[in-house]
Amino acid sequence: MDTVNNLSHQVANLHVREMLPLLSPLDLKARLPLTPAAAQTVTAARAAIRGVLRGDDRRLLVVIGPCSIHDPAAALDYAQRLARLQRELASQLVIVMRAYLEKPRTTLGWRGLINDPYLDGSFDMSAGLTVARELLLELNTLGLPVATEMLDPISPQYLDDQISLATIGARTTEAQTHRALASGVSMPVGFKNGTDGGTQVAVNACVSAAGAHSFLGITEDGRSAVVKTTGNPDGFVILRGGRHEPNYQEEYVVQAARLMREANLHPAVMIDCSHANAEGDFRRQETVWYKVIDQIVTRTSPIVGMMVESNLVEGKQPLLADRSALKYGLSLTDGCIGWETTERLLVETHHALDRR
Repeated sequence: MDTVNNLSHQVANLHVREMLPLLSPLDLKARLPLTPAAAQTVTAARAAIRGVLRGDDRRLLVVIGPCSIHDPAAALDYAQRLARLQRELASQLVIVMRAYLEKPRTTLGWRGLINDPYLDGSFDMSAGLTVARELLLELNTLGLPVATEMLDPISPQYLDDQISLATIGARTTEAQTHRALASGVSMPVGFKNGTDGGTQVAVNACVSAAGAHSFLGITEDGRSAVVKTTGNPDGFVILRGGRHEPNYQEEYVVQAARLMREANLHPAVMIDCSHANAEGDFRRQETVWYKVIDQIVTRTSPIVGMMVESNLVEGKQPLLADRSALKYGLSLTDGCIGWETTERLLVETHHALDRR
């Protein structure tokens, strides 16, 4: 046995510096249990979102909030403001806060609150998962449901009971791991079109996630396991533009709906006003928003939702070595519209939909 282990050490983990044990999902959930108020928020929001996706609820689903959360205090400040609007505009809008805790990177960069909560490259993921769960509990207790991108296949076990809507990003929509993961989660899942702008990959992901899968994961007590899923029927397509052009215009929406029908899916399309649809300029999100709202108001449309990157302060800032120099409420990743613009978009859209 010792000989086998010695031989293994010669060929395995050659580029691994360290392996740090993680607390189990069960331990974290015991420390920070789901409260009755938070459970009610999640249950009601998931039901409302399913109603919108299936055409039973005519309200517009709006996923809005920071590109990524790096400061829980600022996120809670934003959430308190958004929760007020959510209550006031509930007759026409199903508002869900964008609470993205992991960030995919094209090359290198800060990878999100779960991965690096102290913003210093220490990657204390036990602390990151704890901070993330604490924040999600606070948001749900406010009555404000949350949406997040599922990037790591392990982290959902720690947070799944707090999430009302999940998304799979453009870089991972085609990945079998993420399609299998989506087939087992307890909430609706939106798949973004590929980075090249192609929509078929997102439709294929919806079909795949609706089927049963088996994949490697962990149990509640942190043991490796084969996860066998039943399939998730609540997948939908998110149009976010591509390398060559935006795809929020009507012809792309019609094409996405046709592809979904051909795949025996109920057509349900969300428009991401940021990313390639904003052509790299966060300020263009407002233009995209109003053009899409015009589609919804003036004709029958398969558009069921909108996504916007928004924060307390517009723009973005670099991650500085001096953390105390970071500006409060300003994004560290993609540029965001500010709170005043956010409030105006939501209120004006509520009035426009009210006149339909």
